[in-house]
Amino acid sequence: MRPLAEPLIFKISRPAIVALAVVGTVLTTYLTVTHFMGNAPAFCAAGSGTGCDRVLSSEYAKVFDIPLTVFGALAYLFVGVLSAIPLFDKREDVKAKKKLKQQLAFLVFLGSTAMLFFSGYLMYLLAFELQTPCFYCIGSAINVTLIWLLNLLGNDWEDQGQLFFTGLSVGLVVMIGAVGLYATQKQVATASSTFAGQLARHLAQQGAKMYGANWCPHCHDQLEKFGEAKRLVPYVECSPNGGPGTPPAKICVDKKITSYPTWEINGQFKVGVRSLQELADLTNYQGPRN
Repeated sequence: MRPLAEPLIFKISRPAIVALAVVGTVLTTYLTVTHFMGNAPAFCAAGSGTGCDRVLSSEYAKVFDIPLTVFGALAYLFVGVLSAIPLFDKREDVKAKKKLKQQLAFLVFLGSTAMLFFSGYLMYLLAFELQTPCFYCIGSAINVTLIWLLNLLGNDWEDQGQLFFTGLSVGLVVMIGAVGLYATQKQVATASSTFAGQLARHLAQQGAKMYGANWCPHCHDQLEKFGEAKRLVPYVECSPNGGPGTPPAKICVDKKITSYPTWEINGQFKVGVRSLQELADLTNYQGPRN
């Protein structure tokens, strides 16, 4: 009796997943490189009307100040490599090859399910928080969905009930983590949209620095002028080891900082608490001040 022919979807699923993973890796790597080079991705320049410039430069496109595309590239690489391994398995042992495929397919299922739920949450943010289209983001979400479906349909799962339960558990954990993570990101994004937030980012881009000490009340007053955006201020801690009298940080010694706070702006040092308007004038800030 001849063995049943392997379904076509089983044959094409792994090569197709590898191809999609390569596309996803190349895309996210490209977006990562353009981010660190300070360039706008293709079709994403400000004023292009695509909306992706606003999305990719927002706080929602970062995790702990690391571009989300870095994690995306690693995730695509993970599912791509695992899906490619069986394609190079030349062993004659059919059972061993089948077992390896099942094990790797399950790992790909876990990874792609996590990616699917996280992409779904990002699409929610895109639609309801940013309210801006981003074809790079939408394209990646479609890519992830195709990978998940191909892996699900392209394998013979022994216990589909357990698979469903595992996938649901992974998705729940990812969603809880994403909601918690982006609750903080939302606060930063809101702060970034204010005059204080945009000024803080402008100061950082201009290379300005605020030198201060954790025990200094005037430093506290200066940071409080930025409100929720104070975490965005380019701040340098000169007293990392404790209170007054402790040795200051080397960078502060090298800069000959003796009073706190001290602002370094365009190579000049300004001692004392400064208003936001004054800092804006000193750095030629051109944004809104309302």
